[in-house]
Amino acid sequence: MVKKKTLGFAKHTNRASEELTRRPWRCGGGRCRGCRSRRRGAGPSTARVETSSVSIPARIPSPIEQTQLERAFPELISSLEFYKKEREREREMAMKRAATTTIQALASSGISSSTRRLHCLRYALCALVSLHYIAQASPGSKKIVGVFYRGNEYASMNPNFVGCAEGALGIRDWLESKGHQYIVTDDKDGPDCELEKHIHDMHVLIPTPFHPAYLTAERIKRAKNLQLVVTAGIGSDHVDLKAAAAAGLTVAEVTGSNTVSVAEDQLMRILILTRNFLPGYRQVVNGEWNVAAIAYRAYDLEGKTVGTVGCGRIGRLLLQRLKPFNCNLLYHDRIKMDPELENQTGAKFEEDLDAMLPKCDVVVTNLPLTEKTKGMFDKDRIAKLKKGVLIVNNSRGALMDTQAVVDACSSGHIGGYSGDVWYPQPAPKDHPWRYMPNQAMTPHISGTTIDAQLRYAAGVKDMLDRYFKGEEFPPQNYIVKEGELASQYR
Repeated sequence: MVKKKTLGFAKHTNRASEELTRRPWRCGGGRCRGCRSRRRGAGPSTARVETSSVSIPARIPSPIEQTQLERAFPELISSLEFYKKEREREREMAMKRAATTTIQALASSGISSSTRRLHCLRYALCALVSLHYIAQASPGSKKIVGVFYRGNEYASMNPNFVGCAEGALGIRDWLESKGHQYIVTDDKDGPDCELEKHIHDMHVLIPTPFHPAYLTAERIKRAKNLQLVVTAGIGSDHVDLKAAAAAGLTVAEVTGSNTVSVAEDQLMRILILTRNFLPGYRQVVNGEWNVAAIAYRAYDLEGKTVGTVGCGRIGRLLLQRLKPFNCNLLYHDRIKMDPELENQTGAKFEEDLDAMLPKCDVVVTNLPLTEKTKGMFDKDRIAKLKKGVLIVNNSRGALMDTQAVVDACSSGHIGGYSGDVWYPQPAPKDHPWRYMPNQAMTPHISGTTIDAQLRYAAGVKDMLDRYFKGEEFPPQNYIVKEGELASQYR
């Protein structure tokens, strides 16, 4: 039995077509003469008509029926020809598919009956309104590809869960109402993945750090139409930025969208490690009770020295949140903090990183991943840390030498390691950080709370709107602009 599908472009209509939206034309349901002919095994051959949002079975019109259609609906034919001549290739093809769908649906329904003829006429008007809205929406239709983690059964549990593939940042209707094509997938790796199918003709890519689609130099070379990469979140190290700059791409992210989320998460992890929380939790789950096994290495945070390596937006928020705990606060950054904020937090600037690290009971990373910072916490640098040091890394997993961290946790030189960033992501099942002792690791979650999702979804929509209008983005959002990398990535 042929599956019924509702025509996608009914949603583009205005109030005048509400009735059509409520009662859209359905082909394959047995109500039209073409469908009945197919069930009997008679009638002309059939074909499947594809558009960006619809796939319906339709009978190919005969030459006589084509002539009848042209006489019955001259406006539809002339509109199609007008747009075919006047609009660029992409919008031309989209509208041609929509109009062809209309013609074939009309043909399959038959036009001899006055009742069916009226029904077809109303349907044709719906299609014409759709074409009008597509034509008026933007100067050119764009293909936009979003790559997000799959929400699965959780996608429907919260209407604000827009950061998953099913939520699609909540911008699908907006983009499609402007005539753009919006492809969303979580399949991003390997030569046969869904993303690879769209590399050659996509105009915009929307990746996310929480499920990174790695845009390599090789992929950039094949992305002939690509103009813009907008990261849904913060951190664009999944893009080969030098290759992007050389190709003239614009790379941007939603700066500040999840700084509060990550700073709060860092504070939580500091407390989890300091109070030796996880062994106690595991005891409860396993039906055990051994206070000594927890208390022998549980400490107060007050009076401890906490140092942040990097002190941008997240680092400054973390220092502000740590001040009430009466810690000794240190920070290392390429730029010294504003004196007023420095006084407010009580944090002390440390110009020499290797001089700061041995002073710290807790080390927190707040750095972007660049060629300079990749692997900066190697075996030699970790050896300079205080024995039993606690490390929180919510920046990027590749800042660390993976095996050096495993060895230091196993020996006790690192007393506890926590974070939500791995390399690669998603972390494979045999990633050694899953199994090393004294760890409190999670999937990459700190910056994708529901509140953060709403902020970075709004930021992506704002930048797309500016892109369509040819307007500049907020300056702090640019990572690559006109061949130049932002200062933190140089």
